[in-house]
Amino acid sequence: TIVGSVVMWVGAAAPSKVRHTWPMHSGDNEVPNSAAQALAALPIADPWFVQTSHDHQISLITEPHVHPLLRCNVWHVRGAKFDLVVDTALGLYPLRRIIEAEHLPELMAVATHSHGDHVGGLHEFDHRVVHAIEADDIAGASLATVEVGHYPESVLGPYRDAGYAFGELFVDAAPVGGLSATLFEVAAAPATRTVEDGDVVDLGDRVFEVLHLPGHSPGSIGLFEHATGVLFSGDAVYDGPLLDDLEGANKDDYVATMERLRDVPVTVVHGGHEPSFGRDRLLEICDTYLASV
Repeated sequence: TIVGSVVMWVGAAAPSKVRHTWPMHSGDNEVPNSAAQALAALPIADPWFVQTSHDHQISLITEPHVHPLLRCNVWHVRGAKFDLVVDTALGLYPLRRIIEAEHLPELMAVATHSHGDHVGGLHEFDHRVVHAIEADDIAGASLATVEVGHYPESVLGPYRDAGYAFGELFVDAAPVGGLSATLFEVAAAPATRTVEDGDVVDLGDRVFEVLHLPGHSPGSIGLFEHATGVLFSGDAVYDGPLLDDLEGANKDDYVATMERLRDVPVTVVHGGHEPSFGRDRLLEICDTYLASV
């Protein structure tokens, strides 16, 4: 069944060539009856995306009916030659037309990393940027899921410890058209450009420096605008439970990233999840993490 721009399977194993974008329990491709019943009972949310405006010609696009663990912040930055889109959500509903309705320049989508909650809509964009280390991850189709039971405790545990509750699903509503299954394919989105630390993303009238911020994933990046002090940090740092026990995560790299972030002269951090925050809170988050490892 095709829903929006993703292909979903009902009660059947997904093709073996499709990789998982998050660590999931092996053999859990079947949809349990309880999860299927919860999916069928979901109300329809229209609109699916919600937009809010921030300073510096930046807008935030979110999916309010997705659990915070998978509710990726999609950042839209207006530019002269390109508009920048930082991360592209889960792919449960088309994203590009929401942005195109607001502005007209060419759109450049940057994936801060290749986890499924950040690249679901990446294939919708003609210009696709990712760190070279994770380019292969988005070159082919991948699996994502909205079923809580597919996720290991290394993902769920930090959120439970922080007071977040979980039901059967990571969504409490479905977009127009509904959802046919909890397990779905994220379409291939081969990179049109790969970047390394120190490269720049030029929008014509504003420039962002690429910061390689590994730890959460090997190719995690941030985008820093020296002129404004704005940092788009992806999942390297946000104001919520940080995940460093995933496949591909590395705590030593995360320590180095936190030490580096302490020295970045930010005015505001727009993370991959949760609300934005300033430099003082950034230092608190970094220091708390460094003291915990």
